[in-house]
Amino acid sequence: MGQMCKSAGLGDEPRKVLDELSSIASVDVILPTRCGQRIRKRCVAKPTEHQAILLHKLKLTLPRSLEMIDM
Repeated sequence: MGQMCKSAGLGDEPRKVLDELSSIASVDVILPTRCGQRIRKRCVAKPTEHQAILLHKLKLTLPRSLEMIDM
């Protein structure tokens, strides 16, 4: 991560970048159906403008949704 920050021109303190990106939330949406089943979808919140700039400089993209894993 340190190398990614340096090559993106974000300095040599990846902890600050990680702290900023850690506030991007994910939400579980659960929709009940008439037959008693539940449709579950994990969605990723839209990043703030500042977070979007950081992601762009780091050449990273966020998924719109995440795969649900039953444990």
